[in-house]
Order: sequence, then structure tokens, then C-alpha cells
Amino acid sequence: MKPYAVLFVCMGNICRSPTAHGVFQHMVKAQHLHDRVQVDSAGTHNYHPNSPPDERSQQHAIRRGYDLSELRARQIQAADFEEFDLILAMDWDNLKLIQAECPPEHLVKVRRLTEFCSVHHSEVVPDPYYGGPAGFDHVLDLVEDACEGLLHHVTGQIR
Repeated sequence: MKPYAVLFVCMGNICRSPTAHGVFQHMVKAQHLHDRVQVDSAGTHNYHPNSPPDERSQQHAIRRGYDLSELRARQIQAADFEEFDLILAMDWDNLKLIQAECPPEHLVKVRRLTEFCSVHHSEVVPDPYYGGPAGFDHVLDLVEDACEGLLHHVTGQIR
């Protein structure tokens, strides 16, 4: 049986999408679903190929128990639209870029991560790259909330 596959996407794949990748992967493992759910992340732009997540993202994540150190940046590829069951954009700009590249038959898979939030009411996960430490904590708050809702959604899809 093919695992249910989730892809998180931001612009460069060094801040928001690897944070979501690490948080969701942690939650999937905690529920012993790692053999039934595949998790990955990518960027709409190839700014940082094969680079680790931004050091600030890693520092803030590790404080909450999420290790991002093994993740590496990559650009979204045409095969991803076929392979993944959900492709989750961090913001409106990346959503539009993904939709523009996505074959029409796979557009239903493309959504915003924050659609799965239940506590926070934000349409997007804002880019913390040019801001201070509070931005990275805010990203984690939104991502943790959304990933809890996402886990509930995915669990319903695989049972």
C-alpha cells in the first residue's frame, strides 16, 4: 500500500516548509504512522539547493523538540504533483506559483497549510526570514496548530 504523501512548500525551502516538514514528521512518528504517511518539503524557487534549514529555524524548532538538521532544500518538481496526495503552500504567492505549474487533474491536491488551523486564525504562514526571533516562534505556533489539524485529516484518509 502506497503511503499517504504530504508535501510542504514555501519559497526557498529553508524556513517555513522544513519547519512544517519536521513538525509533521514528528507528529506522524509519535502516532506510529511513519510507515503509512510520507512527509517531504520543497521550495517554489531553487535558491538553496541541498542546503540545511535556516539556522534560526533549526534553533527555534529544537527548543520545541523538533530536529530539522537532516532536512535539505530542494525545488518542487513536476513528479511531485503525481506523487503527493496533498501539496500545502505556506502563503498566497507560493500557492499561485504551485497552481500555475500544477497539471489540472492534480489541482485539488494543492491547498494552504493554514486551512488546517483550529486555534490560530491566519490565512498564511508568514515568512520569518527578514524578521527577528519572534517571527520564527510565530511560524512554529501556526505550524503546530495546522499540523495537528492536518494529522487528524490524514488519519481519516488512511483508515
